[in-house]
Amino acid sequence: MSEYSHREIEKKWQDFWQKNGTFSVSNESELPKYYVLDMFPYPSGAGLHVGHPLGYIASDIYSRYKRLKGFNVLHPMGFDSFGLPAEQYAIQTGQHPAITTEQNISRYIEQLKNLGLSYDWNREVRTSDPGYYKWTQWIFSELFNSWYNNDTDQAEPIETLTAKFAQEGNAKINAPADEDTPAFTAEEWNAWSEEVQYKMTLKYRLTYVADATVNWCPGLGSVLSNDEVKDGVSERGGFPVIQKLMRQWMMRITAYAQRLIDGLDTVDWTESLKEQQRNWIGRSVGALVKFQVWEEREDGGKGESGIVNSLSSFPPSIEVFTTRVDTIYGVTFMVIAPEHELVDVITTPEQRAEIDDYIAMTQKKSERDRMSDVKTVSGAFTGAYVLNPFSGEKVPVYIADYVLAGYGTGAVMAVPSGDQRDWNFAKHFNLPIIPILDAQKDIETQADATKEGKYINSGIIDGLTYKEATEKLINVLEEKGLGKGKINYRLRDAVFSRQRYWGEPVPVYYKNDSEGQPVPYLLDLNELPLNLPEVDKYLPTENGEPPLGRAVGWSYGSGVGYNSGSGHGYETGAGYSYELSTMPGWAGSSWYWYRYMDPKNENEFASKEAIGYWKDVDLYIGGTEHATGHLLYSRFWNKFMKDRGFVQEEEPFKKLINQGMIQGRSNFVYRVKGEDYSKPVFVSAGLKSQYEVSALHVDVNIVENDVLDVDKFKATRPDIAGEHAEFILEDGKYICGVEVEKMSKSKFNVVNPDDIVERYGADTLRLYEMFLGPLDQAKPWNTNGIDGTYRFIRKLWRLFYTETGQWQVKDVPAKPDELKTLHKTIKKIGEDIENFSFNTAVSAFMVCVNELGSQKCQSKEVLQQLVILLSPYAPHISEELWTALGNEAGGVSKAEFPVFEAKYVQDSVFEYPVQINGKVRASLTFPLDTPAADIEKEVLADVTVQKWMEGKPAKKVIVVPKRIVNVVI
Repeated sequence: MSEYSHREIEKKWQDFWQKNGTFSVSNESELPKYYVLDMFPYPSGAGLHVGHPLGYIASDIYSRYKRLKGFNVLHPMGFDSFGLPAEQYAIQTGQHPAITTEQNISRYIEQLKNLGLSYDWNREVRTSDPGYYKWTQWIFSELFNSWYNNDTDQAEPIETLTAKFAQEGNAKINAPADEDTPAFTAEEWNAWSEEVQYKMTLKYRLTYVADATVNWCPGLGSVLSNDEVKDGVSERGGFPVIQKLMRQWMMRITAYAQRLIDGLDTVDWTESLKEQQRNWIGRSVGALVKFQVWEEREDGGKGESGIVNSLSSFPPSIEVFTTRVDTIYGVTFMVIAPEHELVDVITTPEQRAEIDDYIAMTQKKSERDRMSDVKTVSGAFTGAYVLNPFSGEKVPVYIADYVLAGYGTGAVMAVPSGDQRDWNFAKHFNLPIIPILDAQKDIETQADATKEGKYINSGIIDGLTYKEATEKLINVLEEKGLGKGKINYRLRDAVFSRQRYWGEPVPVYYKNDSEGQPVPYLLDLNELPLNLPEVDKYLPTENGEPPLGRAVGWSYGSGVGYNSGSGHGYETGAGYSYELSTMPGWAGSSWYWYRYMDPKNENEFASKEAIGYWKDVDLYIGGTEHATGHLLYSRFWNKFMKDRGFVQEEEPFKKLINQGMIQGRSNFVYRVKGEDYSKPVFVSAGLKSQYEVSALHVDVNIVENDVLDVDKFKATRPDIAGEHAEFILEDGKYICGVEVEKMSKSKFNVVNPDDIVERYGADTLRLYEMFLGPLDQAKPWNTNGIDGTYRFIRKLWRLFYTETGQWQVKDVPAKPDELKTLHKTIKKIGEDIENFSFNTAVSAFMVCVNELGSQKCQSKEVLQQLVILLSPYAPHISEELWTALGNEAGGVSKAEFPVFEAKYVQDSVFEYPVQINGKVRASLTFPLDTPAADIEKEVLADVTVQKWMEGKPAKKVIVVPKRIVNVVI
């Protein structure tokens, strides 16, 4: 074979791997296990572009390497196949999301297989498969049937909680629960009906129903996560998003806040990624302080509350969590979130219109926008005041969008002398700024957050230091019942509802209680999966219910007599409404790595034996966009399942690598501005400065080395480059402009990997993507540069075949220089793969092939080892050459990684620099075992050395072995 035919050879080996199950892996092996996982891809209709495979290629290289090192490697692939894009397409076309999802997955699989990735396709999973989401529903059910015991610091079955209630009530229960949970005794509990007892447990369960402020998108008819909202509009479709209080399913991820922080110390992740999670969880040590509401009474008197008609006879208080209780005497106003539960209660009639207008404006902003906008100062006065619990001073209460209801208590005690945002607010609304420390400086021009010095204007803590003041204030708060010391977390309970169709149904139905209120009950395991029903449209119903409300006859037990024996029974013929919201996009991806361990199991999410063998993911590779969403939720679910004994490991992902983005390399044409659009004029980049032009993106696939194919441009863009278009060229060519941007359709810079594979081959693409730069850094794609990698593949082929296609490898002993080149490469490749320095390994391969070519190496001993080394990077050509070398077909994947032997790279000689009176004047080479006396003798006899000695005798000659020779004259 004279030329390497990548099309023929790559198809041959991809078919071989599939037919022979080369990468199928067993759950039983005497080999050590290694689990390599790619983050779940969502199968979009656009398919893959060349930026997507970067992480997949890296994980595949490492998987193949670990097999060569003697590991039983699990390397699976599946699809996160529920989601908004398919649903939006269904809304537009009326086509069922399952159909387009199946088409998209088929396209993805075809593209992934074309890259020669060593996945065990027998283990493929899809979150939209009822056989998969049955177990997502089961995990939801187990969360519902669990509570968090702070005393044991783990989740426990709900039965252990009810047993405690029966013995001692809830006075000693140390657990996260709903804020309105009342105190009750064992006697009261035991006297309650089964219905009342059940409803009380709902306040403790790890998944529960509550009112929550959410990102509501009317255009999509759904709640969106923060990650799905950009600049106040939905990322998908660009529809406006508002803040809305809605009844939602929630999950008590906050119960795991400290464990989520502590677990970061046990995993091999980058410190920046860990810090992102720590900041998102936001652990703060401080104090919870109660500020009583105050207002003038209608009768002219004064008291703690003049709004008793709106509340009860007990005056309300606003709780504030602060990490700087020491600054409490500097509080000059309070700010509460526009969504705070007391806003409507405390707002005076005079301020009602202003408050309502401000709330309406706030609803148009996402939480992310509100948090990130630190420059804009806005707010509205409620007309109400609270009393400072220490000074007794009246403090005005404002609402402002920089305070969020779900963070802390939704209220901030503002200390403008110590906090810049408070300072800006105080200046804007002309509020007092009180100095509180003698070390504060220039507070008329900016805030000073120092903790140094001693307190002033601060009542009982005047003259104290920060530590002394903090301790004293917390003691007083607790003694007087005005507050307490507290650890707080920014993390909020997770919203677990989406008002859409294409998602996992929540396995819940509702029965009305004795008061006529709907109460949620779980389906039993033998009733799962609860499948998605058919609907006539994928839009909300006319009365505002989610799309599932359109399903005809979709209710629990409708027309069927059923009693599970679990207390969820009902009368024959009764039909109870299912939950109409579906699960969020992160549900199915929060446990999927376990399903890969045992994907065909119909009786468990995975067997104990499979989980016991694979345990956890050893290497996880994916994008940075999942730093705080998917990774946080996955760790939460994993810890829960560990608590309940379903899995063995506390953390799911031992090592995590975020691959950098491959950016697009955009090309531009320059259209001369003018009014005659019937004959557009385009000027080449080098001449555009002579004209007034508009830059337009052009498809990079019709540009080569920045030279535009003008005919193809006219054919593909007749709207702007019709047959009458004029092109002003440079040296007969139209040169395009260049800019590095995100790869996207709108910028016409998307490069399809199928096109690259067709033209250059998958091995070339794999090598080139790795060669572009460090795995974890962003780098621009440039198709022009791939030629160098393609030439390397052909140069490698020439080590085995002559120009005329003759096999030239021989069973001859390797020469010393060949062995030196080989073992240098073995050492370098092994170290680089272990360090995930894939780009430098590609460079090492290029150096190796160049050296072996120069050495005219024909030794099978050397070249066979090179093929094994290269196989993780370029598996197709490696399989072909491995077989040509006389080995078993497909066997390179089962070979042993070459062992580095230092003896082959040790030099037998050393070149000594020779210094004469401190300056290097010559260099002489000697065998490593040459005695120092002989070296001295030959140095002094050397012609060059004698020239620089100018006939003078040597006072001293110092020979430092393998370093240098010093001659002193």
